[in-house]
Amino acid sequence: MKIWKNAGLAAIIATALALPARAEDVINAVHFTPTQVGFAQSFLRFVEKVNERGKGVVRIDVRGGPEVIPNTQLGAAQQSGLIDIINNPAGLYLEIVPEGDAFSAASITPWEARENGAWEAIDKIYQDKGNAKLIAWVDTGVGFHIWTVKEPKLQENGMLDFNGLVLRASPLYKQFFDSIGAQAVVMPMGDTYTALERGMINGLAYPSIGYKAFGWDKFTRYRVDPGFFGMDVLISMNLDAWNGLSDESKAVLEEVAKEFERESSEAMRKEDADTRALMESEGMKVVEMTGEGREAFLAAAAKSSWDRMTDRDPTHVEELRALFN
Repeated sequence: MKIWKNAGLAAIIATALALPARAEDVINAVHFTPTQVGFAQSFLRFVEKVNERGKGVVRIDVRGGPEVIPNTQLGAAQQSGLIDIINNPAGLYLEIVPEGDAFSAASITPWEARENGAWEAIDKIYQDKGNAKLIAWVDTGVGFHIWTVKEPKLQENGMLDFNGLVLRASPLYKQFFDSIGAQAVVMPMGDTYTALERGMINGLAYPSIGYKAFGWDKFTRYRVDPGFFGMDVLISMNLDAWNGLSDESKAVLEEVAKEFERESSEAMRKEDADTRALMESEGMKVVEMTGEGREAFLAAAAKSSWDRMTDRDPTHVEELRALFN
């Protein structure tokens, strides 16, 4: 009997040794801007860190940008499992997860969100509604600006005079522009250059990051301050694909994500300052909103995010407002 047991144990050990080691987890990814734009470059640095630290364990293969999947379709593509990881602003798929508005309205940092429970709360919402696991909230610390072709005027209270302005907008800030009386047209980023060239629009809202890469500064010679909203750029993963990863792969992604949130914020702040300075040296003029108008503008921007969320699904508004503010 003892001999049989030893023989059986030996057979088990031999079988275990013969089993192949778990294969490296390979993850497909798409980013929301063309590769030359700062946001894509930031994401590629994240990928490089994951692939270096996770060598033999996990690897991210980047398929490309909007030429592969248009950025407005990335949320649905991830939800269905067509792509694993997306680097995409929450504002581009609010129809799937309206609570993504909390990121643009937030007054806390990503690392503070992880500490106070905000990250855990919104991650659960993304899992439930978007079939997505949130990996990182990146490229924070900078905001959006309004850019115009002709010199804009200010109202008596110091707010920008929107009379005669036709602004390109994204779903993220269309409702905000509507609330302050601006004429806004939602269109893909890729159509913006032609729209400016043909005079279909005479202004737009966008961060300074990547602005020159799109060539829009050829037409817009004025930047309006202050910036508004916060960056809502996320790195997220299809939940089913996430659940299929090894524990080691998950640990690598989470470790790099926490580090990169701080690194990308610092890098974006520097790029933002450098880019604005460069454009000003090339002749870009700055128009500054002042006084009550300035305060009203910023207050309306913050309010619009929560209002839009409330209109679409009020379930988590008060919880998220308390956590993200």
